[in-house]
Formats: sequence, C-alpha cells, structure tokens
Amino acid sequence: MSSFKHMIFITSPLEAEHVERIRAVSPEVEVIYEADCQPPTRYIADHDGREGFKRTPSQEKRWREALGRATILWDFPDDGLSSAPHVRWVQTTSSGVGRRVHALGLAETDLLVTTARGVHADSLTEFVFLVLLMHAKDLPRLQSDQAARRWDRYCCGELAGKTITVVGAGQIGARVGAIAKAFGMRVIALVNTPAPERRVELCADEVLGQADLHRAVSDADYVVLATPHTPQTDRMINAAAFAAMKPGVVLVNIARGLVVDEVALIDALARGHVGFAGLDVTTVEPLPPGSPLWTMPNVLISPHSASTAPSENGKITDIFCRNLKHYLAGETAKMVNVLDKKRMY
Repeated sequence: MSSFKHMIFITSPLEAEHVERIRAVSPEVEVIYEADCQPPTRYIADHDGREGFKRTPSQEKRWREALGRATILWDFPDDGLSSAPHVRWVQTTSSGVGRRVHALGLAETDLLVTTARGVHADSLTEFVFLVLLMHAKDLPRLQSDQAARRWDRYCCGELAGKTITVVGAGQIGARVGAIAKAFGMRVIALVNTPAPERRVELCADEVLGQADLHRAVSDADYVVLATPHTPQTDRMINAAAFAAMKPGVVLVNIARGLVVDEVALIDALARGHVGFAGLDVTTVEPLPPGSPLWTMPNVLISPHSASTAPSENGKITDIFCRNLKHYLAGETAKMVNVLDKKRMY
C-alpha cells in the first residue's frame, strides 16, 4: 500500500475551525497551516492581512519548506508557484482569478484551479440594493434633514416598475435578478451565451448577448456590472456605452474596475448623465486620494469590501471540502467552480 499523502498548504489567513474541517475530510491528506507565518488580519475573512508583514528567517524557511512539499494549495502564495513545484490544484478565495492565473504564466498548464464563485452572491446582491434603495429613497436628503431637525415631507422614488440590466449574469446576476423581481422590477440579463430558456435561471424578463450591450442598457434605470474582467470585457462600459444609457441612470459596479472606462464615467457623472454610481471597485485600488470620485456627491465608494461577510471563509471551506473528496477519489469531473483558464472564468 502506498504511503503517499497529499499535502495541503494553506497560504492565506484562515480561522482554526475551518482548518480543522479540512483536516477531517480524509486521513489521506496532511494539512499544514503556519499561523505565525501569516500576517495579522484586519477584519473577518481578510485573505491578505496587514501590509508590511515580514516573516523572520526561520518563519520564511518553514514557509518555503511547506511550499516545496505541497501538492494542493489554499490560495496562491505571493510569488505564485515558483517555490511549489509539486502543486497540481489551487483553491482560491476569490472568483475573479483568471487574470492572475494568466499573469503567473499558468494559462497553458494542466494546473487545476477552483474558485470561490457563488460564495459572494448574497453579500454583493445586498450591496447592489443598498445602492438602489439609498438612491430611490434619497437617503442623503433624509440624513441632511435629520441633522438639521427639519421635517419637510417629500415624494421619493420607488423600485417597482423600474428596469434593471445586469451585465454578466452568472450566479451573482441571478441573485440580483431574483431580488429585483421581489421588488417588482423588470430584469434584463446580458450574458455570453444568450438563450430564451435562461430566463428562468436568471430571473430575467429578457436575456441578451454581449453584442446587444447598448440595447440592453438603453432602457435601464439601473445598470449592474457583475461580469468577469477578461480581454472581451476590458473597459466595455465606455463613452459609447454611457451615451446609450438614458439620462439619470444609476450604475453599480461589483465586477472589476477595469470593466469601466473610468475617465468616461467621471465625465458622465459630472454631467449628470449618470445620476448616481455605487462603486465597490475602481481602476486603481486603493482609489488614489486625488481621484475626483472621492468628492462627487453622486458617488458611493466602497473599498472593495461589498463581497466580504463573516460567512465567507466557511462557504469557501464547504466548496473546498466537497471538491477534496472528489479529487482524492479521482473524480475531478465532479468538482465544482473549476476555472476555465482560457475563458478566464
């Protein structure tokens, strides 16, 4: 009987309870988590930790030794796989890792990469409707009036009857569509492979393809970006796309900053053509202090945190443990969230 054991090395901060859940999957694996080699976390489910963390020489030695033995990784280490020659599978803690896989030169390899796709659907959807409701109900006015102890009745907007276009309607888009339907909204979904039968899956009234982008956004009161960042989606929301939208449209970006031409967005916001923007992501992160987006009254900035929730690492561990059982059984075809490295999602 072979004594070979897969060695799983956890390379980003993870709570001890989830480390133990991974260990409990099978005696066929060894799980290493060097807690003292990880940077202190800033918040729950922080996968990067505090900036400036440096390992001691002895910690770095243990870190490199573990990478050298690993066959499975939880997250990519900072320098990719240069110190991990035996790794055949990486479970990431993000869904948008296609660009990084290409940047690391791994697109043409047989490395198996699984993502956190779907884990963030609920929290991102909640952020979308935070933006929509604060705009429709004019939250800034309520806050201003309360601060001034001013009781002035007014007529606010409503979501019912409005049209929302979701660009990149995967699991997150489907969740946005479901909640939009609960508010009585009309839903348009823009996807790579449009088909009428996908309307039920995406809770959409209409499903369109990428070539119909301008048509899809032309009727929208709200445009939500939830698409992966690929060469095809790079700055797809440009000046022409904004021109196709109706005046006063509300834009919510929970995708990636580079999906939007930020210069064109700032111009559209300044002119009021885009009435409001809720941005969880920006072209450069952190958003530079000199960016006009910081001080625009019709912009809400979130520091790429809309996806983060206390349940995040538990959900990713669920995916990993399920996939680990299939991987150990040689059933890779049954694994979920497998990254298509060529399509980058």
